[in-house]
Amino acid sequence: MAILRTAQELRALYDLPKPIPVNKEIDHLDDYCQRFIALSPFAILATMGQDGLIDISPRGDAPGFVEIESETCLLLPDRRGNNRIDALLNLVENPACSLLFLVPGMDETLRVQGLAQIDSDPLLCERFVIQGKVPKSILRIQLREVYFQCAKALMRSKLWTGDYAIERKDFPAMGEIMKAHTQLPIKPETREEMLQRYKDIIY
Repeated sequence: MAILRTAQELRALYDLPKPIPVNKEIDHLDDYCQRFIALSPFAILATMGQDGLIDISPRGDAPGFVEIESETCLLLPDRRGNNRIDALLNLVENPACSLLFLVPGMDETLRVQGLAQIDSDPLLCERFVIQGKVPKSILRIQLREVYFQCAKALMRSKLWTGDYAIERKDFPAMGEIMKAHTQLPIKPETREEMLQRYKDIIY
């Protein structure tokens, strides 16, 4: 093993970045960023727990599910989940967060960093109602850093081409995995049962 522990050791191994990567970061959402977010049906939210470890959480809905309140503020509704609320508990202690936006068919991604507040104002939450279901809270994210990430990672993964797609039957159903991981005396839920259950609770 050859563990690198200092910035000097890293710089000895890696070339210096070119001017574009160094200077691409901005502190607001310009027209390009706003358009990308409006097209995005999926984002990954990163927060930090009290233990110093990073939590990441998938967030998704119809394109535009993250509302652009201003050039420096995003509104992200907290849709129904499993009530662990790991990200929200983290944000109460440490408001720093990051979002990575993806748009199907595009290999570039958009990264934003900022500070989040958890807003449960009923009038605000009502703006995000879907299928009669109102989110319990909204993340109001004040942005500090915004930049586009190059396409290389998604190009290598061939994420949108389907080259590496598997048949769903080739991987165990989540019910089987949860029974193994939780060690609870439960009957494993089939994928078909899960999909039927989600019809009623997805929002």
